[in-house]
Amino acid sequence: MSCFQQLRQELRQLEAVFPKDHERFRVESASLDEVTCIFVSPTDDTFVIHCNINENYPHSSPMWFSESEDPVVSAAIENLANVSGASNLLVRLMKQLATSLCNMYNVPVHADILKLDAPMEQQNGEESSESEDDGMDSDLNEDADEDHFEMDEVTSERDKKKEEDEDIDTENLIVLERLKMNQRRDYLKQGAVSGSVQATDRLMKELRNVYRSDSFKRGIYSVELVNDSLYDWNIKLQGVDPDSALYADLMVLKEKEGRDFILLNMTFKENFPFDPPFVRIIAPIINGGYVLGGGAICMELLTKQGWSSAYTIEAVIMQISATLVKGKARINFNANKTPAVRNPHNQYSLARAQQSFKSLVQIHEKNGWFTPPKEDG
Repeated sequence: MSCFQQLRQELRQLEAVFPKDHERFRVESASLDEVTCIFVSPTDDTFVIHCNINENYPHSSPMWFSESEDPVVSAAIENLANVSGASNLLVRLMKQLATSLCNMYNVPVHADILKLDAPMEQQNGEESSESEDDGMDSDLNEDADEDHFEMDEVTSERDKKKEEDEDIDTENLIVLERLKMNQRRDYLKQGAVSGSVQATDRLMKELRNVYRSDSFKRGIYSVELVNDSLYDWNIKLQGVDPDSALYADLMVLKEKEGRDFILLNMTFKENFPFDPPFVRIIAPIINGGYVLGGGAICMELLTKQGWSSAYTIEAVIMQISATLVKGKARINFNANKTPAVRNPHNQYSLARAQQSFKSLVQIHEKNGWFTPPKEDG
């Protein structure tokens, strides 16, 4: 039996034994690369546990993780890291996980959990009657046809992804691959995972789309992850309206200091994309352009009230560029010459940006949002 066919059989078995309405342990979703299950505690609390299946399965063990901070769940998952050899099979790992959780919560091990080993033992050498063999042969033939069809689907998906990746420069593909390796490493180290699965998946998708973007390739903006963190982006905004005063200022800045971009910082929380990123300008110091003290930006789009989970990161970047121009932003060349000790208000900082943005949100929550008159910039 091929590894692919074996995995499919295990997934079918798990879904049959643990339906979505199971009283203790449920398989919420199952695919060839990920399984999501739910454990229901005696107090009816639910704990979601994820399992990532590697391409080398079953030679390499699946990776388990949970967003829950419950110590019992963490201990049960940690125990799976010590499993190796034949016990790497998904059904056996799932049985161990469910059994451990039941024991740790002092509830009887559900009878369905004990069913998991039987079919696998039959595959490994238990004698069966001729009629059972005939039936199994028939099932295997059907499985082979299904396997061929599903393998074609998997191959098609991989080919599609490969074609998409052809639009990404090698340097950026290396970044994406390094991020995936870091995620796998963190999943194996329980407690080391930052953010959430939902946010991480969306940010990986956003970064991949940025690398494929025409605006990115034309140098309108560039992206660098701070310390290889998907949750902390530095963005160099280089392309603004060439007819704007801000563009002229950037040309002067290039002549004076050798740089012609506005450096933005964008940070994300674990509930992204349902909450907006926090965006601030790091340099240079800007007058006007709806830029607040500390470098925060006055935009309803960047608040919970104005944010939509459908917004892409590139759309936000381009909107910031348009807002700066609309607000007649100008670079304050004198501010950069003034030492921060003598005039701290001429310097940007994260703390000041957060405080000014918080005050802005409170004001607009009370008074609503409006477009300032032209004379106000």
